[in-house]
Amino acid sequence: MFTAIGNISRLFTIARTLARYDALWLLEDAGVASSIVTAARIVSKRNVEGRPGERIAKALQELGPTFIKFGQALSTRSDLLGEEVAADLSELQDHLPPFSEAEARTIIETEMGAKIEEIYSDFTGEPVAAASIAQVHFAITTEGEEVAVKVLRPKVEEAFARDVALFHWVARLVERARPDLRRLKPVQVIETFEETINLEMDLRLEAAAAEELADNFEGDDTFRVPAVDWRRTSRRVLTLERVSGIPIDERDALIAAGHDPDKILMRAARSLFNQVFRDGFFHADQHPGNLFVGADGEIVAVDFGIMGRLDKPTRRYLGEMLMSFLNRDYRRVAEVHFEAGYVPANKSVQAFTQACRSIAEPILDKPQNEISIARLLAHLFQVTETFEMETQPQLLLLQKTMLISEGVGRTLSPDANMWFLAQPMIEDWVDEFMGPETIVMEAVGEVAEGLRRLPRIVSDMEKNAAAMARGGLKLHPDTVRDMSGGRRSGLAASPKFYLGIIILLLVILLLS
Repeated sequence: MFTAIGNISRLFTIARTLARYDALWLLEDAGVASSIVTAARIVSKRNVEGRPGERIAKALQELGPTFIKFGQALSTRSDLLGEEVAADLSELQDHLPPFSEAEARTIIETEMGAKIEEIYSDFTGEPVAAASIAQVHFAITTEGEEVAVKVLRPKVEEAFARDVALFHWVARLVERARPDLRRLKPVQVIETFEETINLEMDLRLEAAAAEELADNFEGDDTFRVPAVDWRRTSRRVLTLERVSGIPIDERDALIAAGHDPDKILMRAARSLFNQVFRDGFFHADQHPGNLFVGADGEIVAVDFGIMGRLDKPTRRYLGEMLMSFLNRDYRRVAEVHFEAGYVPANKSVQAFTQACRSIAEPILDKPQNEISIARLLAHLFQVTETFEMETQPQLLLLQKTMLISEGVGRTLSPDANMWFLAQPMIEDWVDEFMGPETIVMEAVGEVAEGLRRLPRIVSDMEKNAAAMARGGLKLHPDTVRDMSGGRRSGLAASPKFYLGIIILLLVILLLS
C-alpha cells in the first residue's frame, strides 16, 4: 500500500512538472491515471514557449538524472513520439552541477581503502565533466602516469532505484490500460533501460567493457581505447589512461591539424561496422564528446558506460536488411522481417513490401549525404502497427547510436554518407555469414546444443507439470484468445529452424 501511495504521489509530481511545460500529452497518450493528469492540469500554470519536444526536454531536465537518461532513451522512439519530438530529445544534455571535491576524495578513499595521496600524487580539485551518474577528474598516479578518474555520484543508486521502480509501475499500468500498446513492450523497454543504468553504476563493468572493446581492436591502429588502471578501479571509482585529441565533430580544427575529414569518416564508419557486425559489441554513446581524433588520425573513444550487444541472428537480420534497403530490394527487406519472426506469418509479404517501399523511397531519393538509415528505421517502426510488428528492445541502443553517428558524420564530411562507405563491408559480411555452409554448420550446432540441454528441459517440464497440478495454469486473456483461434501468434520460423529440425530427425534415426 505504501508503495502504491508513494507511486501515485510521485506520478502527480511528475504530471505537475509536465503540465507546467505543457507536455502532459506524454501521459495522456499512454492512457495512465487520467484523474491524476486532469488534477495536475487544473493546478498547474503553463507559460513555456517552444516546440513540444523542447518543452518535454526542459521538463525532464527539471525532474532529475533518471528522467534525463530516460529522455535520451526515448529519443530513439520516433515511432512513439514523432520525428520532431524525438529529434529535440536527442539534444537533451546529460550535464549536472558537480559534487564537491571533498565528497569525491571521500568516495575514492573509502573505495580504495587508502589516503588519496597514496593513490595519486596529484588530484585536481575541479572536475572536467559532470553528468547524472558520475563526474571526471584529472590526476597523476604515484608512478607519474596521467590518468582520468571517474567517480560515482553520492547516493545515486538509491535515486535511480526509486525512479525506475516508478517506471515499472507506470509501464504495467500502460499495458493494462492500453492493450494495443503491448506490442511496444513497455515493461521490457523499462527492463532494458534498468539494465543499462545498473551497468553504468558499477564502474568495474565499464572498465571491463573498455578492455573488451580494446581487445576487439587489438592490432588496429585506426581505433584506440584508453588502458584501464585496475589497481585504482572499484565499483565507484574508475581510473583510465588520460588521452588527448580533437573532438571528432570539429572539422575546421581537424583540417588545421592536417587531418583529412573524409579519411576520418571512413575510419569512423569502419570502426562502427566492426563493432556492430563483426563483434556484436558496440559503444552505444558515440556523441562528439566521447570520440576524439588522435595525432596520427586514429579514432579515440572514451566513456564506456553504455555498451550494446547483438547476437548473430540479429546481426544477420540487420546486415541483410541494410544491404537490401541500400540496393532498394524491398521484397527482400520484407522477407528478412518475416524470416526473423519480427512480423507475424499471417501478414502479407506483398503488403509489407509495399510499406517498405513507401518508407524508403522518399529517403533514398535524397542526395547521398542527406540519407539517414536511422531515420529510415524510425519510419519503418511507425508503420509496423498495421503489421503487428513487436518492438525489438535490443535494437533501441543501436538505433540511437546510428542516429548520433550519422549526425557526427554529416558534420565531419558534409558531402559523404557513412552507410554508403560501409556498404561494401556489409555486403562482404553478409556473403560470408549468410552462406549455405555457415547456415548448415550453425544449424548443426543448435541441434547439438539442444541435445545437450535435453535432460534439463525434461527436468524443468516435470517440475512445471507438478506446479500446474498443485496450483493450476494461469493464462493471459490474449493467450487464451490466440489459442482459441481469435488471432494467430504469428512468429515465423526461419529456414534455419526447419533445417535444424530435419537434422535433428536424422540424428534420432541414426541413434535409434
